[in-house]
Amino acid sequence: MILVTGATGNAGGALVRTLAGSGAEVRALVRREVELPAELALGDLNDPDSVAGALGGVRGVFLLSGYDRMAETLAAIARAGVEHVVLLSASSAEAADLSNPISKYHVESEALVRESGVPWTILRPRTFMSNTLRWADQLKSGNVVRDSFPDVAVATVDPLDIAAVAAASLTGKGHDGQVYGLTGPEALRPADRLRILGAVLGRELRFEGFTDEEARARMLEQMPEAYAEAFMGFFSRGELDESAVLPTVEQVTGRPPRTFEQWAAANAEAFA
Repeated sequence: MILVTGATGNAGGALVRTLAGSGAEVRALVRREVELPAELALGDLNDPDSVAGALGGVRGVFLLSGYDRMAETLAAIARAGVEHVVLLSASSAEAADLSNPISKYHVESEALVRESGVPWTILRPRTFMSNTLRWADQLKSGNVVRDSFPDVAVATVDPLDIAAVAAASLTGKGHDGQVYGLTGPEALRPADRLRILGAVLGRELRFEGFTDEEARARMLEQMPEAYAEAFMGFFSRGELDESAVLPTVEQVTGRPPRTFEQWAAANAEAFA
């Protein structure tokens, strides 16, 4: 049995479907009843006791970073005799700048997993292709997308590829102690992604980039100032580079990573 936390998210949901499709026994930790191809366990990653209650018969756990009392959760995982933990971290852990709150919680989560005594694999994906879904409302009302950091190229990764690497790590051998940086096959700027999306949708789309001041103001409407400044540091001041294309997905899964065009075709209905 494999326990998937974050089972209703982009990566966790893809992992549930991937594992179930391969015939693996899957238990999904969820906060409320949902429809998934898995056994459901009601719980919350901020509550270690609820996680502990979902660990019966579990040999592998897919874990998310940054939740409360994570040391207690990992202690419960160790006591349950879990054989392997796969942590979903992020490339921001590579910055290792603890004054940056996003880097901080990923660095600290990775450290706790390493110290847990449970064999582990750490995944550090770059920006998810599924983040493009935030353009859906704009594209339902017109052919112009406005977004931040127009000049920043990122080797975005399909959550299905994150799931494939996680599944291989949880069900196969040779992944203990590995830190996997995960990317798609090419670095794309926002306008590049919009061009590809437009071709898939059969529409002429135009991208307009926010200035840094506009980007900061919009982020402050959605998140605490410290997090907004973290993203400005990453992508405006260049403190994080996600443009390098890494071979990891193909090395682990035996197939190339999915392209943004493939992701766009699979998710075209979301933009209609």
